[in-house]
Amino acid sequence: MKLKVINRSHHPLPEYATPLSAGLDLRANLSSPVTLLPMGRALIPTGLFIALPPGFEAQVRPRSGLALKKGIGVLNSPGTIDADYRGEIGVILVNLSDEPFVVQDGERIAQMVVARHERVEWTAVDELDETERGAGGFGHTGK
Repeated sequence: MKLKVINRSHHPLPEYATPLSAGLDLRANLSSPVTLLPMGRALIPTGLFIALPPGFEAQVRPRSGLALKKGIGVLNSPGTIDADYRGEIGVILVNLSDEPFVVQDGERIAQMVVARHERVEWTAVDELDETERGAGGFGHTGK
């Protein structure tokens, strides 16, 4: 898939880390470092603007290494970029650790996955078809 992009950052375009990676690494585009205090959050700019085709979204997700090693996540994960959005891609980072974390310019802060999606049309009914699971919810299958 070809995707139109404007890169106003001073970094290369996002790349896949490996040939089978699903996500493209997004980098912070900062004029100075940003310190996230414990339980703090900040909108980190990327300098990227994209035009997705109809029927697609871009999902912004945490990087597992930052989450495990530093306690840094994406607050509204996955964040959704709609096909009609033309603004700068920003990443809402949150520091869930007990130590300050400094976001440096050019640091890989999140990953972006482009995915196809469907739109629904509602059909109001009085009952739904039966399944084996039924209304079983959180933890209903046991350990």
